Amino acid sequence: MSNKDFTTTIVVDQSPKQVFDAINNVRGWWSEEIEGGTEKLNDICLYHYKDVHMSKMKLIEVDPNKKVVWLVLDNYFSFIKDETEWVGTKVIFEIAEKDGKTQLHFTHEGLVPQYECYDICNEGWTNYIRNSLYKLITAGKGEPNPKEGGFNSELLKKWSMPA
Repeated sequence: MSNKDFTTTIVVDQSPKQVFDAINNVRGWWSEEIEGGTEKLNDICLYHYKDVHMSKMKLIEVDPNKKVVWLVLDNYFSFIKDETEWVGTKVIFEIAEKDGKTQLHFTHEGLVPQYECYDICNEGWTNYIRNSLYKLITAGKGEPNPKEGGFNSELLKKWSMPA
């Protein structure tokens, strides 16, 4: 049986270190509305997009220039019945040298077609990785969601973000 987790891959001319650094610059490709750390093992960050999506992630694996893994600790979607579909899933970035280029293989382990959010999440991750992160790596500037201000204070209290 084939793996149904969401995956996508990009190949760039830049070095594995440049790809690794860009991945960890989450505000440069995913969203300027990220609160918390995004670079060191055990860092916890909160992603926010309007009142539509919030996600609390923990950095559980960091292998410089090779691999980054986030564990989704908590999640909220306003547009589906099971608001917590991502909870317990892993977001994995694997970096490898291939034929003189650098390959980034992205997997959202646990994001499967059975999820109500799969189609929209597939579309979102495809854009963030193949467009925004790719541009950050290759041109030095990604296309993250702009800073909006005003995290949902009730969810912030519930998730108790560290100061």
